Amino acid sequence: MTFETIRAKDIIFYIRRADTQIIDIREYADFRQGHIPSAINIPYSNFEDGQRNIPRNKLLILYCERGNLSLLLARDLSNEGFMVKNIYGGLNAYRGPLEY
Repeated sequence: MTFETIRAKDIIFYIRRADTQIIDIREYADFRQGHIPSAINIPYSNFEDGQRNIPRNKLLILYCERGNLSLLLARDLSNEGFMVKNIYGGLNAYRGPLEY
């Protein structure tokens, strides 16, 4: 499988879509300080420990602070058969409104 990297400004097309799950992989404390609207928080460490409950029938859009960890995770999940996109530059590149 392969995955796509999208620009941060393109996330607007995916917010609150029923067929998409936006996943913030930063730690919970960082997530609470502001995240992309409709994103859920599953810290990267949970993926490492195998503790995840993510849908296989939805497009997954991953992001972290700068896009590095989410890029690695996107590759891994893509290899497991998930439909995945990664936000280039992570939350640092995002200029839209945040939810708290």
